[in-house]
Amino acid sequence: MNLSVTVSAPGKFVILGEHSVVYGKPALALAMDMRFTMHISESSSFMVNGLPATPSTMSPHMKFLSDLHGGNPLSIRIESRVPSGSGLGSSAALSAAYAGAVRSLNGLSCSKESIAKDAYEAEYAAQGRGSPMDTSASVNGGGIALNVPYKPEDFLWRIEKNERVWDVSRIDVPKMTFVIGNTGIRAATGPLVEKVKNYMDSSKFARDIIDEMGDVTLDGMKAIKERDITELGALMTYDHELLSILGVSCPELDKLVKAALPTSYGAKLTGSGGGGCMVALTDQPEKTADAIEAHGGTAYIVSTSVPGVTIKKNEDTKHRRQKRNNRS
Repeated sequence: MNLSVTVSAPGKFVILGEHSVVYGKPALALAMDMRFTMHISESSSFMVNGLPATPSTMSPHMKFLSDLHGGNPLSIRIESRVPSGSGLGSSAALSAAYAGAVRSLNGLSCSKESIAKDAYEAEYAAQGRGSPMDTSASVNGGGIALNVPYKPEDFLWRIEKNERVWDVSRIDVPKMTFVIGNTGIRAATGPLVEKVKNYMDSSKFARDIIDEMGDVTLDGMKAIKERDITELGALMTYDHELLSILGVSCPELDKLVKAALPTSYGAKLTGSGGGGCMVALTDQPEKTADAIEAHGGTAYIVSTSVPGVTIKKNEDTKHRRQKRNNRS
């Protein structure tokens, strides 16, 4: 029987804590209803969207996971609504989906923890550094927090890498509306993470900013628990100012943040920066989206509280026919 699976994982955006989370500080992220889907089946050779797998068609994340678990060659068809290079977790969603697929096809555990750890290792191998925030949000869905105080029943998993440790927990997020603004500028995560590291290594001021961002994230967690949307928005805007000081914003992001603020509780860049996207917390999503579009961005109104990785095993036509005959 030709084994095949369909696996889907959501994109994500960061409310608070990008960049500082790399250094063990707290972070908050939400999965959103823009998803990355893979249809995968066993094959005589590796194929991606009908083409032979090459470095340009098979990402380093996928190659890492294929090498990690071995198994038969696969034919992979990809469908994605998550813009790449935008800070919305496209590579994390890819890693989460493909980790779930190769585990399923190789008869391995498909627990969310095992998928999350594989997906993070793939991200780390591709980027050279980074936190498990994006992959954990994509695997678990809903809302997740890293390195914040949590109740035992909210604990999801612990991930360690070198001297860094991240405790991942689920968070109860109230119903909120967000608008994503995409600058259209593709920015790779690795160089921006390296830029912050170099600044940190050479400047106590930069280290103080990272510490301050950690405090802001804890204040944001408190605001979420207290359902104080006004305070959460103000903290998002302040966090954007701190990220700008670190040098990871850009004029295009700043312009979209400024455009969104009159109709929002708060707005900030989301992801690694340097381009990509910003996010606004608002109860006037249409007006906020219009303002973003008027200033050159592409706007997406997104919903949250979405599921994480989903895995559906598919049966080939012959096997389905046999099952029907057995029931006759």
